[in-house]
Amino acid sequence: MGYVDDLGKVLPAAAGSSRAAVTNLLRDLIATPSLSTGEGGVVARLHHEASELGADEHYTDARGNFVARFGSGSRALLFDSHVDTVDIGDRREWSRDPFEPYLERVATGNIIHGRGASDNKAGIASMLHGAALWKKFGALGDATLWVVGSVQEEACDGLSLYELLTSEGFPRPEAVVLGEATNGQVFRGNRGRIEAYVRVHGTSCHASAPERGNNPVTILAPVIGRIDELNRSLRSESFLGKGTIALTKIECATPSLNAVPGSATLFVDRRLSEDETPAHALQELRALVADLGIHAEVEVLEYQSVSYTGATMGQVKEFSTWVNPEGHPLTRAGVAATSFTSRPRTDTSHWVFSTNGVASMGKLGIPTIGYGPANEVHAHTAHDQCPEEDLVDAIRWYAAFPIVYAAEHRV
Repeated sequence: MGYVDDLGKVLPAAAGSSRAAVTNLLRDLIATPSLSTGEGGVVARLHHEASELGADEHYTDARGNFVARFGSGSRALLFDSHVDTVDIGDRREWSRDPFEPYLERVATGNIIHGRGASDNKAGIASMLHGAALWKKFGALGDATLWVVGSVQEEACDGLSLYELLTSEGFPRPEAVVLGEATNGQVFRGNRGRIEAYVRVHGTSCHASAPERGNNPVTILAPVIGRIDELNRSLRSESFLGKGTIALTKIECATPSLNAVPGSATLFVDRRLSEDETPAHALQELRALVADLGIHAEVEVLEYQSVSYTGATMGQVKEFSTWVNPEGHPLTRAGVAATSFTSRPRTDTSHWVFSTNGVASMGKLGIPTIGYGPANEVHAHTAHDQCPEEDLVDAIRWYAAFPIVYAAEHRV
């Protein structure tokens, strides 16, 4: 533990020296739009940074993920932050151009604003600089640190990371750290979910004589109220909190605006507590519809995409709940590494939203935790932001964590 103890003497200044470079990197990433399947520009910028930072290897995999390697030991650890973002929504909600990063100067330090600042470009920027600092310390031991900027997470969480982790020749890491925003705390799980639809077929006719048809929108109307009732009734005492269900979209297929539609579809997002499964949630939704006497298709959605590299990917939109135990060596090491930041924490928490952990731990059983700059409350909003000090703290954490983990989890 001697080297771990010495970290506290050298880490603050070493990480602080990266402040300008990591801030510039984040601003460049924000200035490069990267919706899902359009991440090529940010991946190119990350390759430039990896070269400057002395990564031992960096490449783009077939699906478009950015992959960098630091060290060459037999024990693999993996840091992952997704590099795609959601769209900006209503431009009127933004006080400034979301792709022109703005540096706000406040009493507590600078804050960087722009789309993707909190979700999740601050994570990958800090991870790269943290990994480089870890390598600079020379305490590599028998470890290899992989830094991944994964794609298409916003469209289908976990898919591209799962494809990388199961690709031929890629080493299975013994632990995964996610860079999603945690506000300086260690997170160790998130609820699973399904995306499903309820579709009713009616009979289309001219809108001047609606009695000649059978309007599927009217048929589906009672389902909307029942979904709200179900959401209010869900209960759970689990660490992750209760499940939720939300109506997210309504659409209908109609020949024109003066015709009764031929079909109507409701789309729902169902979040799953620890004691719920995708199969349970789907059956619950089917029972809700059947109880109303409605004949409908109730199915889980499927995701299909073509990456900016031309690779095709897809999966059913079912995502497993996952929780890493509080007493697990990975969790303990994560908490211990916060002692090298400006905000040491002894408690752990979880994300409200979903992450790539649905693949690394939910599907593959690889122990997973998260530590990331920024606060998740700003994700997907017009107030997307990350404090500059969070970037520096995250560099400290990412540089210290492999060393602390090696001391905590000897084999």
